[in-house]
Amino acid sequence: MSVHINPDQLVGILRDTTVALVRRDGPDLSARQLGVFLTVYLSPGPHTVRGLAQDLNVSKPAITRALDRLGELDLARRKVDPMDRRSVLVQRTLKGAVFLRDLRQTMAEAEGHVAEMPLPETVEA
Repeated sequence: MSVHINPDQLVGILRDTTVALVRRDGPDLSARQLGVFLTVYLSPGPHTVRGLAQDLNVSKPAITRALDRLGELDLARRKVDPMDRRSVLVQRTLKGAVFLRDLRQTMAEAEGHVAEMPLPETVEA
């Protein structure tokens, strides 16, 4: 059985999840950092800086800056590819796996909260 979530509910889940991440102790990731993180953890690898830049349609320096921050937080790490020393592989970490687990839980809680709320009236722009 498929459950349909409308766009307003999705935005509510995103808002509640983002607010929960900002309020809690722990990493506060930018949208770009979170996008890189989720791509590394939810897409099959191996991941490279070049590949992530292509997948996300952003520059390699933008990926590098995001990976610098993820590395500082031990949510991902870079390693020189032993098969091609010019290439850098992005690896998952235990701390990153825990962060993803917690993110899933936070989103599930947000979904439950949003599902209980009445739908807002549409505002015309």
